[in-house]
Parts: sequence; C-alpha cells; structure tokens
Amino acid sequence: MKEFNIVLAGVGGQGILLAAEILGTAALKDGLNVRMSEIHGMAQRGGAVTSHVRVGRSVLAPTVLEGRADILLGFEPLETLRNLKYASEKTVVIMSDEKMPPPGLISESTRYPSMSEIFKKIHTFTKKVLIVETTRLSAEAGNTLTQNIVLIGALVAIVATEKLPVKRKCVVQAIKELVPSRYVETNIRAFDLGYNYVKGKD
Repeated sequence: MKEFNIVLAGVGGQGILLAAEILGTAALKDGLNVRMSEIHGMAQRGGAVTSHVRVGRSVLAPTVLEGRADILLGFEPLETLRNLKYASEKTVVIMSDEKMPPPGLISESTRYPSMSEIFKKIHTFTKKVLIVETTRLSAEAGNTLTQNIVLIGALVAIVATEKLPVKRKCVVQAIKELVPSRYVETNIRAFDLGYNYVKGKD
C-alpha cells in the first residue's frame, strides 16, 4: 500500500495520543513505515487535540494533507466537525457519541449542535459515517476511560474492508505493551466491544 492516513480528533483527556501511539506501534509491528504528528490546542484538559498517523511505503511527511484522510476518528462530535477539512467522499468517519464541549464554546455561550445537525454536516463531505456508542460500551468494559480503545476496536473492524494495513493481532499486542498491566484486561475488553459493535452492524 502506498499510504493510509488516519486523523484522530478530540479534546484533552480522551486518550487521543495513546490511541495514536497504539496504532503507530501496531503498524511498526507489522513491518510498516509510520509517521506521526500531534497538534495540541489549549494546554489544559478539554483543549483541542489532533493527531495524525500515516502508514505506507511512500509516507515521508508526518501530517495529513487536507482532503486526504482515509479515516477521521472523532473522539468528540464537535471536534470531528472542526476537522472535516481532512475528509473527502472517500473518507470513513468513525465518531464517538460522547459530547465534551470545548471550554471556548462554553465561555462564548454558543449552542452545541445536535447530533442530527452534526451528522448532516458530515454527510456533506462523506456518506461513510459510523457513530459509536463509546459511553455505553466503555462502561460495559468496566471503565469509562476506555472510550478511546473502544474507538480503536471500531476502527480496526470497519477498515478491514478499507484495506487498513495493520493487523488486529498487532493492535492487541500494542495495547498490551502500552497500557499499564493492571488495566490491560479492561482495555482488551473495550477493544473487543468496539470491534464487535461494528461487526454486529455488517
């Protein structure tokens, strides 16, 4: 594969950087070339955070060009909207259902758009949209802080048909290596729940 581009977008405290590291590590385990970048907004919990993971033989630059994302992994609905510049009609958008309004939105007293409004706007870029019930699934896994791992599970499941050049077993190995040992079992459960959530919709 020439290249495969993933953009992860959300807010601080959602485990975005860990998720990106897991994907990058999994790709390396699969013997693939990987480039990653991180973009932080406000330097506090709740500020915008974006990470790019690029995988492929010809990948050199760490950042994804606008309109070139194969996957937009949205950890927060509004931040997903803000990063639609990376999407095109070929992009698959996988988005969490958990709303965490950025501090700036609250201070400006701006109305948070409804999920139907967000869904409609995403559809102007791509019809390939999946909303994942990360709040429910992470609670089912035993820890609501595993929503990021639920999303990774969903990503691995949905892009099996999109030619993601990273094997499921490599992602699981990366989780085991990067997550503290006492939380590994819960995180693997969260991964499986996210994976099966998508497979159940096939």
